[in-house]
Amino acid sequence: MNRKLLIAAALAACAFTACSGRGGAVPAAAESPARKAPAPGVEAFSPDTAFALVAAQVEMGPRTPGSPASERCAAWIGSRLRAAGADTVLLQRGTVRRFDGTELPACNILGRFAPDAPRRVLLLAHYDTRPWADMEPDHATRMQPIDGANDGASGVAVLLEIARCLGQHPAAVGVDLLLVDAEDSGYGELTAPPGSRDTGDSWCLGTQMWTSSAPYAGTASPAYAILLDMVGGRGARFHREQFSDMTAPRVVDRIWAEAAALGYADTFVNEPGGAVIDDHVYLRRAGIPAVDIIESLNPATGSFPPTWHTTQDNIDNIDPATLGRVGRTVLSLLYKEK
Repeated sequence: MNRKLLIAAALAACAFTACSGRGGAVPAAAESPARKAPAPGVEAFSPDTAFALVAAQVEMGPRTPGSPASERCAAWIGSRLRAAGADTVLLQRGTVRRFDGTELPACNILGRFAPDAPRRVLLLAHYDTRPWADMEPDHATRMQPIDGANDGASGVAVLLEIARCLGQHPAAVGVDLLLVDAEDSGYGELTAPPGSRDTGDSWCLGTQMWTSSAPYAGTASPAYAILLDMVGGRGARFHREQFSDMTAPRVVDRIWAEAAALGYADTFVNEPGGAVIDDHVYLRRAGIPAVDIIESLNPATGSFPPTWHTTQDNIDNIDPATLGRVGRTVLSLLYKEK
């Protein structure tokens, strides 16, 4: 089983009933008021710039943990955050252990806007890429690393373009942008040593390293977090991810309502999706309510985009319009925070 496996609805409900206190159908997103012109910072978000940022990452090569491409990407992310006007850029370096026992160097990057603000929102994405194309139909190429244009680079690109907009048009709240490493090196049946098994926490190693350091001890913890994962695909549709809906339903309501108000209801589908073990799960365990905006083409069967974990996850399958819709939705939400 893979980390981004959509779990059956009944299983997810059982796992989270005690902590969510919710049951029954997913509520419709709150009705939005009469449409108004978006905030200047929302209009400033450039889909073409976001697309160029995806391309820049892909050109570095696969960003597997510890690789030269990963080091270049981490340095590039830090420089982009500084250029955007982040008040603080912090690096967290450490070592994580992969499911097969391999120790991997990991580097998380945190850019902070208005770090002293009493109310904060955390945005995050992973910048590493899958070391193996283990979902590739061609068995001869399954051990190749992937470009990770959608699964990795798209979320990073949207966050960096959001950072640029925040630098020009600050929000009324503090915003933290977290780019995590070692998310996509988890257990896979085709890549695991014979006899090994999934421990359940083999994915999202960078986020696990970050939360274990108690990053907000003594400071204001984020009111909520939004994770962006696979947010650049052509024709992408984003359903309400189950773990997000069970642990942060009001935030999900606000995001999907904001998308509808901007005219993106066909992209942000206000219907239940599957449950995904992703970085947001570990934020929730650390006490931060978190929502995962992630593409799922078929919630009923649990399938992901056909490019997922294949060599086809490349720049040719990225759509600037999708990047723009996600970025502008998140920015519009931020600008309405007080």
